[in-house]
Amino acid sequence: MRKLSKRILDISISLPAIILLSPVFVVIVIAVRLSGKGPAIFKQQRAGKNGKPFIFYKFRTMKTDVDPFGPSPKSGEDRRLTKVGKWLREYSLDELPQLFNILKGNMSVVGPRPLYVAQMAEWNERQKKRLLVKPGLTGLAQISGRGGLRREEKLELDVKYVETAGFLADIKIILATIAQVFQRKDIYEKKYSQTEETRGEREKGKDAD
Repeated sequence: MRKLSKRILDISISLPAIILLSPVFVVIVIAVRLSGKGPAIFKQQRAGKNGKPFIFYKFRTMKTDVDPFGPSPKSGEDRRLTKVGKWLREYSLDELPQLFNILKGNMSVVGPRPLYVAQMAEWNERQKKRLLVKPGLTGLAQISGRGGLRREEKLELDVKYVETAGFLADIKIILATIAQVFQRKDIYEKKYSQTEETRGEREKGKDAD
């Protein structure tokens, strides 16, 4: 029943949204294409439910000559971002093509964000529980700090969602996400992981010596 109600919610949101926002899609596609060479839609393989790879869509926000698997931008001043891409990110408009992922059934409106397939090897058994559900356009981690959280904190919130989520929880997350988009909070990654921070502190200590 939970699986069916979630799928109905996904279709009820994604299909009308695609229809209503189709003029916005056209404008964004034109803007991205005019901002420089390269496709308007960025496609990349990500880990889906049970670790099954799928093709993830978003509007391209970076220049075409950068590493597609590089770290996320920490600010709007990142030179890898195009001018249009910076604007799309600040209003979360770059994520809109994932509505098609949701309609196709390889994503949900709410769930853990889809991460790189290679990252699965880095997770412990508890963290891998995030793969028990479809990845989402938004999730518990995104309304709980988003870019201000360390990677480990996001993974723990993803697992918490898997363990406690229900229909009403999904509705609350969707409403909180809408509010957060308008506030434009925690858009960029401020922290990556505890491991990387510890390594950075060690290197600074060596430099001081």
